[in-house]
Amino acid sequence: MYSDEFYSAYISDLSKTRRKSPKSTLTIGGPGSSADLSEALQYGFTQGHTDLVEWISDFQARAHQRPQDGSWKLSIGAGSQDLLYKAFLALTNPGDSVLIEAPVYAGVIPLLISAKANLIEIATDHNGIEASSLRSILEAWPPNKPLPKYLYTVPYGCNPSGATASLERRRQVLTLARKYKFLILEDDPYYWMYYGDAPRSPSYFKLEAQEPSEEGTGLVLRFDSFSKILSSGLRIGFASGPAPLLGVMNSHTASANLQPSSLSQSVTLAILRHWGSDGFIAHTEQVSKFYRQRKEVFEAAMYKHMVDDDGTMMAEWTSPVSGMFLWFKLLISPNLFGEITTIVDDEGDSKTLIETNAFEAGVLALPGTVFFAIGRKTAYVRVSFSVLNDADTWEAVRRLSVVVREARKAKR
Repeated sequence: MYSDEFYSAYISDLSKTRRKSPKSTLTIGGPGSSADLSEALQYGFTQGHTDLVEWISDFQARAHQRPQDGSWKLSIGAGSQDLLYKAFLALTNPGDSVLIEAPVYAGVIPLLISAKANLIEIATDHNGIEASSLRSILEAWPPNKPLPKYLYTVPYGCNPSGATASLERRRQVLTLARKYKFLILEDDPYYWMYYGDAPRSPSYFKLEAQEPSEEGTGLVLRFDSFSKILSSGLRIGFASGPAPLLGVMNSHTASANLQPSSLSQSVTLAILRHWGSDGFIAHTEQVSKFYRQRKEVFEAAMYKHMVDDDGTMMAEWTSPVSGMFLWFKLLISPNLFGEITTIVDDEGDSKTLIETNAFEAGVLALPGTVFFAIGRKTAYVRVSFSVLNDADTWEAVRRLSVVVREARKAKR
């Protein structure tokens, strides 16, 4: 377990000026009023409703096999995006180097840019972060330049790539984090949406305790969300990790929005108490089954429609085992040998094809370029299979196939 002094080097200068805010209360109600309702309509603690923090902490201890021994704490936020923003504020000074996946969740790019971070992209594939890419970057790091403070990663069902990091990759990344002393910001909103056939790999939060180093635990700051498995409108997420880091994040909450919504927390607590931890897990299993079925329908439509007149596939992808996204490569341009390859020029770039041609055909998807921090041409496209019913999915893929087929004909 790392000391409080250890984390001082990671805390941003801005965060060191924040002061803790005392709890404020507003007494309401009267004779016969519900205590639960009263709490739901009052101000509360910055770190979250005490009973909800306790329930989730107990659940985290069980789910990730992390005994509540004082080595970690938990705070609740207005969704995991809110907590991520405060973590970036807590840890990042202008010019600090930060490691990010490539492609990366587009929602963090503006946050890190606004923090004036120096973004270092790490290559990924369907097994997650390529540890060899990360290792090469760190081994070649200039000796007179401070090492990266942290790595941001979405290890389950990554948005956009759909990749789920293998156990081997997780171990390699954790080993590098221990060697080069960077934090792992584990953004895991799709952890409970795993539908693969193989056993679930441990989270980084679990792995660092399961396979401890001499220093113990304390390099993983984990983010979870109820948005994908309970309700996105409740805006409830939670962070688990070293107390010094959560304390600084809480100070930003105290300055920005005082606390997460008491009403949303009370609703969430009531549901979790009603289900119990076993009931909650059973619920997530049903959610995962739902998304697996949605994925299978989408892929069936892709295999049916994304085929050219000559029988060749017009796209390729790796089937995800968690989450709600399909990340596929368009096969458009013929090379010198007459074989179809990926997009290679502005006219055929997926950005134009998806944002203009597909959109005009009534298909909404995202070109891969928006998921790279420094921007680049790419043949990839991200789609979500979470919303459309089966009939609309088949129609959407059919429309997209018409657009792609026309682009391939134009390249011949």
